[in-house]
Amino acid sequence: MVGYTEAITDPSYKGQILMQTYPLIGNYGVSKDHFESEAPQIQGYIIRELCENPSHWSSDFTLDTWLEKKGIPGIQNVDTRMLTKKIRTKGTMLGILQVYESSNLPNLNLLLEEVKKVPDPNKRDLVAEVASRSIRRIEANGDMDVVVIDCGIKNSLIKSLTNRGSNVILTPPQIKVEIIRDMKPAGVVISNGPGDPKMCKNIIENVKELTETNTPIFGVCLGMQILTLALHGDTYKLRFGHRGQNHPCLDLKTKRCYITSQNHGYAVNGESLDGTPLHATFINANDETIEGVAHERKSIFGTQFHPEASPGPNDSAYIFDLLLERLRKNRE
Repeated sequence: MVGYTEAITDPSYKGQILMQTYPLIGNYGVSKDHFESEAPQIQGYIIRELCENPSHWSSDFTLDTWLEKKGIPGIQNVDTRMLTKKIRTKGTMLGILQVYESSNLPNLNLLLEEVKKVPDPNKRDLVAEVASRSIRRIEANGDMDVVVIDCGIKNSLIKSLTNRGSNVILTPPQIKVEIIRDMKPAGVVISNGPGDPKMCKNIIENVKELTETNTPIFGVCLGMQILTLALHGDTYKLRFGHRGQNHPCLDLKTKRCYITSQNHGYAVNGESLDGTPLHATFINANDETIEGVAHERKSIFGTQFHPEASPGPNDSAYIFDLLLERLRKNRE
């Protein structure tokens, strides 16, 4: 119902055609205040019905005008319920979104042949396409600095740290551990991002070296997967992926259920944690996939869901409070 602007600008959607299941999209327009990055990250957009006359005081553009300006193809009047049921049966699949004039209809047979040759975007290093290429400091007049390794970060993750009194040093994903050490941060956050975590070989090696220090580390979504791989766990591709704002996750310690915002196509293999210093802290209540991990001895942990949400419920935002409390205690 809400959050299409955030989803469209989320770098974790790089390389993907996004379909919204809510039938009416665009009814409150597009506001720059809701951008998760500087521009749309999706490759194409599929909806049931477009609102061409949005009504909201903060709207800067209509959805159609914005996507056309940015060169993102979109299609409406699609039976998204039918398409959703097909994807939920067959799994995530490759596709082509063909834009055409009504006087020049596409040849469906040629498109069917062409789609068989579409390269899987997950075979690319998508993180390199969306991540920062230089170091940037974001001042919050805070009492400590946190290094955030940018793998395709959402703006709301940065805000979740700065709003709690932490300065953020945003770095490229392949930054060397020596440089991070020289910054003397209170802790390190590995951000969310797109694609297969196993494509991030250099990042995994750097994080592995980082875990051998006493630096507190927190990984979000792709960041948690990278942490797991760095500590000799394993990941795999989900058949359907987890997308949206209503995924229930169980805290294995308290048994409390949190409704979370999620966007990932890969997951941590629970069995692979045996023999590693990691253990599961959260599981998905729907399919029991791993939603959180923590180190047995060190201040290293991660969540598969997005505690910064945006869009989504704020149930798990408390994790940032726990993180910064842990960082401040670690400095004492």
